Amino acid sequence: MTTGSERYAAEAPLTCQRAAFALPENVHFLNCAYMGPLPKVAEQAGVEALARKRHPVDIVPPDDFWSTSDSLRSLFADLIGTPEPERVAIQPGVSYAVACAAKNLRVGAGRNVVILSEQFPGNVYAWRRLARESGAELRMVEPDQRRTRAADWNERLLEAIDANTAVAALPAVHWTDGTRFDLEAVGERCRETGAALIVDATQSLGMVPFSVRAVRPDLVVACCYKWLLGPYSVALTYFGPRFDRGAPLEETWTAREGSDDFRRLVEYRDAYRPGAARYDVAERSNFFLLPIARESLKLMLSWRATRLGEYCRTISGPALAELEELGIGIEAEEWRSPHLFGVRLPENLRLETLQEELTRRRISASLRGSALRVSVHAYNEPGDLEALVAVLRDFLTN
Repeated sequence: MTTGSERYAAEAPLTCQRAAFALPENVHFLNCAYMGPLPKVAEQAGVEALARKRHPVDIVPPDDFWSTSDSLRSLFADLIGTPEPERVAIQPGVSYAVACAAKNLRVGAGRNVVILSEQFPGNVYAWRRLARESGAELRMVEPDQRRTRAADWNERLLEAIDANTAVAALPAVHWTDGTRFDLEAVGERCRETGAALIVDATQSLGMVPFSVRAVRPDLVVACCYKWLLGPYSVALTYFGPRFDRGAPLEETWTAREGSDDFRRLVEYRDAYRPGAARYDVAERSNFFLLPIARESLKLMLSWRATRLGEYCRTISGPALAELEELGIGIEAEEWRSPHLFGVRLPENLRLETLQEELTRRRISASLRGSALRVSVHAYNEPGDLEALVAVLRDFLTN
């Protein structure tokens, strides 16, 4: 299957989409990796969704319990390049998806689980528990601080996945500094060793092209509230064939075969609906949040990851070049994501003071790990990056 990004690669370059948002004019928002703003169309969908609850008769069973959910599954399937929307579950967050995976993967003494140093905790704690309770090794792959840091980190990751690896649980892009990981190479290595590949794509999906067909992961999850510009408490998760007969965290009635026939719900059934519906969270039909998520996903698909990435690369390129001239550490372009990157400052610089100055100048960015994390989206423009450079230049030269 051709992904949406590939189909539209020949489209005209993306231009600034700030008019699609209600962001204040005097704020330089470089912090989508923390939380994305709602587009106006998604906000309006939320207002309309709330209004429907005034008169519950307007929420019609069974169609309204399935239609929005099914369309959301299809949109997400398009985003990740799979023809199987039935493999998409609707969940509340990364940790929920990871818990589902940990419950259904066999790990024992003598095996290992591979994760990355300082990766987001939602994709860590379940593996810590599983390793502790099963006697497996939790293998955390550390980066090297040399000039070739990201390339070396990718090599170390591949070396860490061996014949005893049961699970590799990884991000596509590191949340603290935007380091990219070659998931196609990782996927191939996992298939060689028989390891399950669990991918947290929250900080990359929609901004960097992703293909289930190319990576062949066992699970891919992404929260909607960051780069997908949707609501909090909605995550979408692809479950591969390895999980077809798995046990969910909770036994929801909507997951059962025939549950769209409300007259017969008391005729209890053990069989699940086809695909990943068994892994849906309870009340996954959420009449308030899913319409918001749907409109945001439609918008993201219309912009396309290839165009979004190129737009972000274009507007941030001059600023990154100037920062490098100032002696600030920036990862090589081959290994950094176009939309999310870490600015590594001299050790003697007080980061707390820098954060105060950024706030004073109405620049929103985050300190994560050892880097100042800068993240750009379709609503940003060169002036946002120029404002950041001005602050850093003042700090380094005064």
